[in-house]
Amino acid sequence: MSFPVDNTAGNNNANTMASDPRLIYYDIAFAVPREKNTAAPNPWKARYALNFKGVPYKTEWVQMLDITKVRKGLGASACRKFADGADYYTLPVLKDSTTGAIVGDSFDIALYLQETFPDSGSGDLFPEQPDLNYVCPGAEEVLIPLSKREDVQHKDYSKFNTNVDWAFTLHTALMASGMKWDKEFEQGIKDEFVRRLGAKSWEDMGVYGEKRVHMLESLKQTLTGLAGLYKRNENGPFLLGDRASHADFIVGGWLRFMERTLPADEWKQAEGWHDGVFGKLHAALQERFGDVK
Repeated sequence: MSFPVDNTAGNNNANTMASDPRLIYYDIAFAVPREKNTAAPNPWKARYALNFKGVPYKTEWVQMLDITKVRKGLGASACRKFADGADYYTLPVLKDSTTGAIVGDSFDIALYLQETFPDSGSGDLFPEQPDLNYVCPGAEEVLIPLSKREDVQHKDYSKFNTNVDWAFTLHTALMASGMKWDKEFEQGIKDEFVRRLGAKSWEDMGVYGEKRVHMLESLKQTLTGLAGLYKRNENGPFLLGDRASHADFIVGGWLRFMERTLPADEWKQAEGWHDGVFGKLHAALQERFGDVK
């Protein structure tokens, strides 16, 4: 797989202090303290992969309303489309100052890390897993733009990524209102979400009362098949037992989003779903690979 290249990387690298990390990771700026509030699922998938590989990197925090400008400035094309076909610019993006590569999708970032640093950190991000066969029920109802992949590299992981994204995306209304933003940008960000989704107001996008109870139960049921994959290995908490892979990070990115945005009592419920497999997975991922650098 080829990646966009920043042709100024050689000059930049020559002028960079040796102590600076070669990798710059562009992530969404949630409210300060960012380390506590950062929650977006796709950036967390890639952050887990970075920490798994143990390669030095530095985070550049980008305000939500500046993402399009920053991404275009880096030369990273949009990896999603809105329903009307317009480009949807989002994060994460990884820049390698040594090779000049600009990688703008969480799955592609994991592929790049494995190709560039094959023996670093905890090993292979994509070990063979023949049973990544989770299929999200009701996936045809997803309206939020997801990345469309044409590649066949690690096709089983890519398909798994799509189905996991579908499962949680169907229920993001439970979590959106819990995102925390810097006060000076909060209203503008909410207005942008309202515009994107064609809602009447920010409050109108929320889920309340019995509808919320039913949607929580729907998410629990939608994740039944995914939980079954985790239950196959009694040693847990990962799909392969004590050995994590990018498949776990795909799920873990969404669990981080849930844990940071759901009301505490609802997250407590979710931790215990399906014999606690998701609560155990989230705790293990945060302990081993949850650093925010």
